[in-house]
Amino acid sequence: MTNTRRDFLNTLLLTGAAGGMTSLISPHLAMGGTTPVSASEAEEWFKKIKGEHRVVYDGSTPHDGFPIIWNWAFYLSNNQTGSTDSDITAMTVLRHSAIPFALKTELWEKYQLGEFVGVNDKQTQKPSLRNPYYEPMAGDFPVPAIQGIKDLQARGALFCVCDLALNVYSGMKATQMGADPATVYAEWKAGVLPGIQVVPSGVWALERAQKNGCAYIFAGN
Repeated sequence: MTNTRRDFLNTLLLTGAAGGMTSLISPHLAMGGTTPVSASEAEEWFKKIKGEHRVVYDGSTPHDGFPIIWNWAFYLSNNQTGSTDSDITAMTVLRHSAIPFALKTELWEKYQLGEFVGVNDKQTQKPSLRNPYYEPMAGDFPVPAIQGIKDLQARGALFCVCDLALNVYSGMKATQMGADPATVYAEWKAGVLPGIQVVPSGVWALERAQKNGCAYIFAGN
């Protein structure tokens, strides 16, 4: 992510638009309501954590795909040391500016999400108009063997996305486009990819994962 893009996002997050942060987010959250995620459903999802080897990756920014790469690497290295997938859980929490990794390609194209969070398409060398890490194409990852989110889910990997960030970032994008924040938020939430759990917040999920025996690792490079 460029310094200009990072400064822009940080400024919006810290100060909001001219009308304040409440102008960036859906009316439900702006009025002080609780985030519209079922706590019981999210808590139940954490029961999928299994096995002796458990880790949670903190995917706070895109980091060139490392929130996904390290998830795959955990399975690879544990397999190489004698553990089967059934004895492994790697979870990635997608929060802050990494939340587009949890969204369908249609939203990447409609909302120019590659440009928004600083992710370039390795095929075009331009801001990505697709989600390159759900079902990656050749060249999307630095090593061909690295699997994307969909294939990792089939192995038992877990991915969740921060609802608070979905709310705030969709509001930021709505402000850019002159659209209704509540409408954009609803579309983003409906566009979360299959099997990815929406959680109240990323930091909430990181605490729950550690409570369920996962070691914490920051998903940078």
